[in-house]
Amino acid sequence: QVALLDIDICGPSIPKMMGLEGEQVHQSGSGWSPVYVEENLGVMSVGFLLSSPDDAVIWRGPKKNGLIKQFLRDVDWGEVDYLIVDTPPGTSDEHLSIVQYLSATHIDGAVIITTPQEVSLQDVRKEINFCRKVKLPIIGVVENMSSFVCPKCKNESQIFPPTTGGAEKMCQNLNVSLLGKVPLDPQIGKSCDRGQSFLAEAPESPATLSYRNIIQRIQEYCEQHHLQEEKIM
Repeated sequence: QVALLDIDICGPSIPKMMGLEGEQVHQSGSGWSPVYVEENLGVMSVGFLLSSPDDAVIWRGPKKNGLIKQFLRDVDWGEVDYLIVDTPPGTSDEHLSIVQYLSATHIDGAVIITTPQEVSLQDVRKEINFCRKVKLPIIGVVENMSSFVCPKCKNESQIFPPTTGGAEKMCQNLNVSLLGKVPLDPQIGKSCDRGQSFLAEAPESPATLSYRNIIQRIQEYCEQHHLQEEKIM
């Protein structure tokens, strides 16, 4: 059972990507009911509370923090095995709030996404420092758009050249795990726009194989983390 919480308050894209645009949140005696993609995948996003996907959310920090707290307190997730929190880029109110509100739950850790070029890596180094300052474990880094594999000739091209060594070099320097590299595949964007599963639509794509390897590594990390927590308790 998986719960997906979208706390990108000003730019909620999860409803679009999950094929849930136009869905609304319903309230019951036990709280807000998440919107379900599948029986085992529930989603909650501020996007479900907007009258139109084009509506701008112009909120200051305290109001954002209040909604995040309400999502955690009032949504009836039921029993879940994984709570995945999608955050906006950077180190802003949303990140501080979610770490603070979930601090007592022994968070497994953060998965940080980057692209190969230095302008992206600069921001990711700040994210890594943020995690260390707030004592949030780092599961690892994923390098997105790492290369492009031609579907016809299978040649690999660097669309975004890793001028400073990319995520691999950064992870070595900062002693962080590199979970994997996801190559560019135009089908990913098409699947997201249609709200369809890329893994189901392109099962043989190099990107799909990379996603599956990354998911497996995250699951293994979480299982190991839970075993360590049980030993401590």
